[in-house]
Amino acid sequence: MDAKANPSDEAQGLRLVRAFLTLPPEKRAEVIAFVEDLVRTHVRPDDGREVSRDR
Repeated sequence: MDAKANPSDEAQGLRLVRAFLTLPPEKRAEVIAFVEDLVRTHVRPDDGREVSRDR
């Protein structure tokens, strides 16, 4: 299997982090808010899990 044709999850994650870090601060804040909203909508109240607000 060609590594370039099927990149690993780790390589994709590193590319995502690199792309995030190249964003200006206001765009990073938008991305963070978007992801927090996604997490909130996908976490069921009966899971016993909460989204941490600690930073």
